[in-house]
Amino acid sequence: MEVLAIVGPTGTGKSELALNIAQKLPIGCEVINADAFSLYRGMDIGTAKVLPAERRGVPHHLIDILDPSEVASIAQYQSLGWAAIDSVLSRGNLPVVVGGSGLYVRALLDGFDLPGTDANLRASLNSDLTSHGVQYMFDRLVAIDPAAAAVIGGSNARRIIRALEVIELTGKPFVANLPPPSYRHNTVTIGLDFDRPTLDNRITHRVTNMRSQGLLAEVAQLASSSQGGAGVGLGPTAIRAVGYYELLPVLQGTTSESDAFDQIAVHTRQLTRKQMGWFGRDSRVKWFDGAAEDLVFRVVDYLAAPGVAPQTAVELVRTPLGSTLIT
Repeated sequence: MEVLAIVGPTGTGKSELALNIAQKLPIGCEVINADAFSLYRGMDIGTAKVLPAERRGVPHHLIDILDPSEVASIAQYQSLGWAAIDSVLSRGNLPVVVGGSGLYVRALLDGFDLPGTDANLRASLNSDLTSHGVQYMFDRLVAIDPAAAAVIGGSNARRIIRALEVIELTGKPFVANLPPPSYRHNTVTIGLDFDRPTLDNRITHRVTNMRSQGLLAEVAQLASSSQGGAGVGLGPTAIRAVGYYELLPVLQGTTSESDAFDQIAVHTRQLTRKQMGWFGRDSRVKWFDGAAEDLVFRVVDYLAAPGVAPQTAVELVRTPLGSTLIT
């Protein structure tokens, strides 16, 4: 095993498990973030970001690398992530990829190339979208790449724009579906999940805690630049984050704080279903019940099983009782 990945829906305890595993394995571990919105500085409470004081000395990468006003690029993330993995491996340590953003995880772990972006071209396409509407842009895509249009459909404006951008940049048809899974490195992927009622309750508590921790104030600070304040502003990527866009109407006085936080809980539960739909299709993921009291021992014992994690990367030490421990 060269890379360990921990994936699953929001609120399942992936970051906590990563830190616990790092303290059990007899090899240095470094966490590589695969949560799209933890890339952004200042988006701390709403992303449940692991802050420096909470990292137990475990190095973390690809956190707080963008201002919320900047647009996140999957291609840029992939390039930075591959460099981070290679750097960790060069130090003889184990990269532990942690996150619930499915496309980011795939882009980081698998060996497919992603076309870049062009800010001027993207702005021109978005201007055309604003002026002429999504049907006009879809018709353009049908004319030059009917196969991609058939997969994307006529209502997903963001993907239509991306397809047109890639075709213009590369001169090739747009690949609307990802290639078959193929790890770039020897990778073991662990998935965490709970039964639906338990996960829904965890989401309720998570959102309640975020409210008490001051999420509304965090959003107000980030968004304040639009009113001439000191904030950096929420760009087109960051503003889509669950927990952030629901609170903007509160700041505008068009909805109540209680209603907005109720919406955050609803949208977060919907997000967990989408995440499970994504990760559940990947047969490479080994799933564990996040509610297990001995979760970390189950996972580390699994990694120690014959044929799971080749000993060239991780030399696990087993106790006489069968649990893997480093003391």
